[in-house]
Amino acid sequence: MRECKKIKLGELYEVHNGLSKGKQFFGSGYPFLTFSNVFNNWFLPNELTSLVQSSEKERETCSIKKGDVFITRTSETMDELGMSSVALKDYPNATYNGFTKRLRPLTDKVIPEYIGYYLRSQKFRGKFMAFSTMTTRASLANDDLLSMEVEIPDKVVQRHIATILYRYDSLIENYQKQIKLLEESAHRLYKEWFIDLRFPGHENTKIVDGIPEGWEKKKVGNLISKVLRTKQVSANNYLYSGRFPVIDQSRNYIAGYTNDIESLVKVTIPYIVFGDHTRVLKYVPFSFAKGADGTQLIMSNDLERMPQSLFYNSLIEIDLSNYSYARHFKYLKEESILVPPKDIAQRYDKVVSQFCQSIQKSRDQIRHLTEARDRLLPKLMSGEINVNR
Repeated sequence: MRECKKIKLGELYEVHNGLSKGKQFFGSGYPFLTFSNVFNNWFLPNELTSLVQSSEKERETCSIKKGDVFITRTSETMDELGMSSVALKDYPNATYNGFTKRLRPLTDKVIPEYIGYYLRSQKFRGKFMAFSTMTTRASLANDDLLSMEVEIPDKVVQRHIATILYRYDSLIENYQKQIKLLEESAHRLYKEWFIDLRFPGHENTKIVDGIPEGWEKKKVGNLISKVLRTKQVSANNYLYSGRFPVIDQSRNYIAGYTNDIESLVKVTIPYIVFGDHTRVLKYVPFSFAKGADGTQLIMSNDLERMPQSLFYNSLIEIDLSNYSYARHFKYLKEESILVPPKDIAQRYDKVVSQFCQSIQKSRDQIRHLTEARDRLLPKLMSGEINVNR
């Protein structure tokens, strides 16, 4: 086994909270690191596309430099707490959001790529769950964070470990880009047909009160079929691997796994999953276990005129952000969407279903690569695999 030093994070980093501002300050100004940027990326994106109006003092206090580690400090769900993302370069004039903490290096003992992988490892993630608290939101205190220990080998070994793991992440990133392009294509077609109303045959269709003749506007709640209740899997019982994937309201497409067959939702027609707290939407074409509280399952009650692929893209267009922290499902059901005739709905579904099949193939590849990387990660960290060979 390789020798590693156990060092408290407080000896390696100083902690600082991020920038909290009102909605009116966003959309223009300087680059801004969002909660989603941190949550969804082990390493910060090359470009920060969100913008905020920040002062010179704010940009100095909440700056982003190479080696900085960003950690989600609060969330609606426990499994979203303590997710890290590491800066591999300086981001001039950028600031970061108030729902994350910044750890700025006090020493050069740690290579940014290595700590990025270490903090996302299953072993270290478990420490966050132990230190965190859950009231109305999950949270993590600075003292608890800085008291946590990390295992640090010498810098040559750190670099070897990071290089090996990055090969997997490069492949994963390519598949993620493919998924994004396919999802954008499906939604672009939705906007063309159902927002711009340039659907097949639109030239010969009358528009009455802003709605094509033969179409209807219905409340979401009147389109939802009653779904059989199933046993939920508590977040504390999520497994790292298992027979059935767990789908919940978190931003991770698959939140974990379970072996509990009683919690299985058998899927013959894809389900839509909606996060009651998080407003996250997921299109799930495979059997799964329903995750923790706040996970709502949606099935259309008219699959001919509102197939699931159309229902999903219709729901994406609904903005519920003004309700802040709340149970959002009741508000979602009050929103109205367009319901086209059967022929239009089925034509859309036929095209988009092909996109969905390709998306699922890419997700399968990501899952295989992620499992291979995550099996390798603890072996590299422990020295079971000798990276000097």
